[in-house]
Amino acid sequence: MTRIKRGVASRRRHKKLLKSTKGYINLRSRIVKWAKNASNKAGQNSYVGRKARKRDMRSLWITRINAACRPEDINYSRLMYGLLKSKVKVDRKILAELAVSNPEVFKKFVDVARKEAGPMPKKKVAA
Repeated sequence: MTRIKRGVASRRRHKKLLKSTKGYINLRSRIVKWAKNASNKAGQNSYVGRKARKRDMRSLWITRINAACRPEDINYSRLMYGLLKSKVKVDRKILAELAVSNPEVFKKFVDVARKEAGPMPKKKVAA
C-alpha cells in the first residue's frame, strides 16, 4: 500500500482558516487551534446577531411610528388597530419610513385609522 501524505491539503486548509481570522487579537489570528475556535465562535455570534438585528429594527420602527403618532393625538396601538380594522395592509417598516420622510402621507394613514378606531379615550385625572 502506498503512503498518503496530507501536508498540502492540511496546509491549504490552515491557510484558509488563518486568512479568515486575520485581524483577530493575539494568538487567535496565528495559532490554528485557537483560530479555529475563534472562527467558530464568530460564526455563532454573527448568526445570533442577524436574528437580533431583525428584532432591533422592528423595535425602532415601532418607536418611530409612535413618535410620529403622538402629535396627531393618537397612540401607536390605536393606529395599528384602526389600520387593521380598515384592512390597510402596510407594514411597520413602510409606516416608519413614511413617518420620517413623508409626514403628509403618514397623516392620511392616521386619519384612516382614526376613522375606524374612534377617538382617543380621555385620561382620568385623579383629584
